[in-house]
Amino acid sequence: MMKKSMTTLGATVLMLFAATSVGASAASAQNPEAPRGKGADKTVTLTATLSELNGSGASGTATAIVRNQKIQHIEVHAEGLTPDAPHAQHIHYGNQALNECPTLLQDDNGDGRINTVEGLPAYGPVVVSLTTTGDTTPASLLAVDRYPVAAGGMLDYSRDNIEFTDVAGTGYAGGAGTAKQIADSIREGEGVVVIHGLDYDADGAYSFSDEGASELDPAFPAEATDPAACGVLR
Repeated sequence: MMKKSMTTLGATVLMLFAATSVGASAASAQNPEAPRGKGADKTVTLTATLSELNGSGASGTATAIVRNQKIQHIEVHAEGLTPDAPHAQHIHYGNQALNECPTLLQDDNGDGRINTVEGLPAYGPVVVSLTTTGDTTPASLLAVDRYPVAAGGMLDYSRDNIEFTDVAGTGYAGGAGTAKQIADSIREGEGVVVIHGLDYDADGAYSFSDEGASELDPAFPAEATDPAACGVLR
């Protein structure tokens, strides 16, 4: 298992991988085409079927109850994950993204797998970090010590009262919008749940396998950050 926490990754990673919390006026200025006013006070129950990415063998489901600018309740249940390892998990959204799960069409370097950054055009930036405790904004996207551990490969997660925040970023991490715009868009079926972390070489740990280092930072193996399962909240 990795001994060094991924929380040490720098600002460059945050700009590549996730949206950054900003003021509402700044988010609106960067995202003039973001949806406004759809289902403003509507409570919606959304479900996602999580399917494997990168041959992980993982599968599962996610269920979220969204009202106003809050996730009242969310559950994620998955199996087939790297056993006894932490798994970063997020809700992604971007109005410049496809808001769907990636395929090998996003494999830009042709190595036969989708790394985290290659998936951004499909699923968009992180807008919610599904941590077990504390902060749930994009700032916690790599807070590995606060993500669930898949005991025996099984992950069971639930949390209440997660507030959406105003977010914006760069490149494909742009276009997220205000908390209201993000909540409205997720209610409309544009939120994507992604679980990260898989064991390519089946050695029981996140190690520097043939896939090498993470594109996010060479100090970390690709196994720790590559997406393992994905599903769209409908």
